[in-house]
Amino acid sequence: MEKYYISTAIAYTSGKPHIGNTYEIVLADAIARFKRLLGYDVYFQTGTDEHGEKIEQKAREAGLTPQEFVDEKALEIKKIWDVMNTSYDKFVRTTDKNHERIVQDIFKKMYEKGDIYKGEYKGLYCTPCESFWTESQLVDGKCPDCGRNVEEKSEEAYFFKLSKYQKKLEKYIAEHPDFIKPEARKNEMINNFIKPGLQDLCVSRSTFDWGIPVTIDPKHIVYVWLDALTNYITNIGYEVDNPSTEFKKWWPADLHLIGKDIIRFHTIYWPCFLMSLDLPLPKQVFGHPWLIMADGKMSKSKGNVIYADDLVNEFGVDAVRYYFLHEIPYAADGVFSKDLLIERINSDLVNILGNLVNRTVSMAHKYFSGIIINKKVSEDIDKDLINSVKTLENKVTKKMDDLHVGEAIEEIFEILRKCNKYIDDTTPWLLAKDENYNDRLATVLYNLLEAIRVSAIFLSPFLPETANKIFNQLNTQKKTYETREFGKLESPINLKEPQHLFTRIEVK
Repeated sequence: MEKYYISTAIAYTSGKPHIGNTYEIVLADAIARFKRLLGYDVYFQTGTDEHGEKIEQKAREAGLTPQEFVDEKALEIKKIWDVMNTSYDKFVRTTDKNHERIVQDIFKKMYEKGDIYKGEYKGLYCTPCESFWTESQLVDGKCPDCGRNVEEKSEEAYFFKLSKYQKKLEKYIAEHPDFIKPEARKNEMINNFIKPGLQDLCVSRSTFDWGIPVTIDPKHIVYVWLDALTNYITNIGYEVDNPSTEFKKWWPADLHLIGKDIIRFHTIYWPCFLMSLDLPLPKQVFGHPWLIMADGKMSKSKGNVIYADDLVNEFGVDAVRYYFLHEIPYAADGVFSKDLLIERINSDLVNILGNLVNRTVSMAHKYFSGIIINKKVSEDIDKDLINSVKTLENKVTKKMDDLHVGEAIEEIFEILRKCNKYIDDTTPWLLAKDENYNDRLATVLYNLLEAIRVSAIFLSPFLPETANKIFNQLNTQKKTYETREFGKLESPINLKEPQHLFTRIEVK
C-alpha cells in the first residue's frame, strides 16, 4: 500500500485559532480523507508550537506558568480541530519531552558538523512574530509581517549557516518544479529571498527562558524555527544516529500544507536544515491563500474575528467545511462573510444537494413504497447522466492531485445538477400516471439513486457527515471506493424514510 504523509503547520499557542487558522486543518483533512478513500496508507499530522518569548509574556499576564498556559491553549486548539471533524493521526506538541530531546540532538549534530556557530545578533526585533529584521525589510518602519513596532536588540546567539546551502537549494528548486506551490509563491521565494543571498539564521536566544535548552551552552535556548519545523521528523521516529523503521517508512513528507505567510520558513530554512542532516526534502510545500473577512483582514481591534466552533454551533459542521473547501480559490485569498455562507447553504447544499436526495427518496416511497428494482428499461436520455458518473472519478482525482480542492467539489456538484435536470427531463410524476411505464419509472429512480450514491462516495472526504446521512437513507453498504462503479447499488434496494440533509436559512 502506497504511503502518504501530510502535515499542517503547527498552531501557535498564543490564543484561540480563528477561522483563518481553522481553514488549513479542514483543507488538510479533505486531502487526507481523499487519499484514504483511494486506498493510501495515510499519516496526517498536526499540533501546536508552544515555545517563545511571546508565550512567556502571555503566561505572565495570565498569572500562569508557561507550561500551564500552553496546556490550556493546546487543549483549546485540539478541541476546535475535533469540532471540525478532522481525522488527524497525531496531534503533536513541541513541549513533548521526546521532541525536546531530539531537537537538542539535532542542534548538537549541526554544531559538530560546523553548520552552527556562536556570534552576536544585532537587529530590529518584532516580539509577536519572533523575527529579526533589517532596516530595509521594514515597511513604514514597522514589522513587514504584522505591522507592529520593532525594537533594537543585541544579544549573543548561535547561528545556522544558511548561506552554505544557497547553491544546493537553488539547484533543488530548479530540478523539482513542483516542490513549491503555487507558482506565484515559488517565484516570490526565489526573487525576494534566495537570489538576493541567504543570510545566516539566528537559532538560539539567551534573553528569555521558555524554550528547549541548548545542551552545549545551557544559558541559551533553541530558537523558534529550529524547534518548530523539526516537529515534522521528531514525531515519526527520527533519531540523529539511528532513524527508526517508522521514520524510513514515512519520510519524506508528501505534502506540507501551510499558510502563505510562513512559506519562506518551509521552503528556505527547513530544506537547508534537512540538507544539514543529510535527509531528503519533502516532496511538496503548498502555501495556501488566506481566508479574509469581507471587511478586510481579521483582527481583534476591528472586532471582526470569527471562530469556527461558533459557526458550527449555528450552521453545522459540514456547511462550514463546504464553505472553506469550495469557496477559497487555489491561489487567491478567499472572502468570508456570514451572508455568503448562508447564500451557499441555501443555493448549493439545500437547493442542489438536499432537494435532489429528498425528492428522489420521496418519489421512491411514493411510487414503490421505498423498494426500488433496476428494471433496466433504458433510453438515450440516460446515457449522458451515466457517462458523467463514470467519468467523475478521473475528474475529481485530477483536481485533487493538483490541490484544486474547490474545483474537485464542483465536479461532484455538476453531477448533482445533472441529476436535477434528469428529473425534469424524465418527468417521473408523469410516468407514474400510466402503469405501462412502471418499469421505466423504476429504472429512472434507480439511475438517480445510483448517481447520488457514487456522488456521496466522492463527497465523503469533504462532507463526511452528510455522505453518511445519504448512505443511511439509501440503506446501502456500497459506500467504499471499491464500489464506485455505476450499477453497484443493490437491486432491490429498500430505502429508509427521506430526511432533510440541510435546512434553508431564512434571511432576515
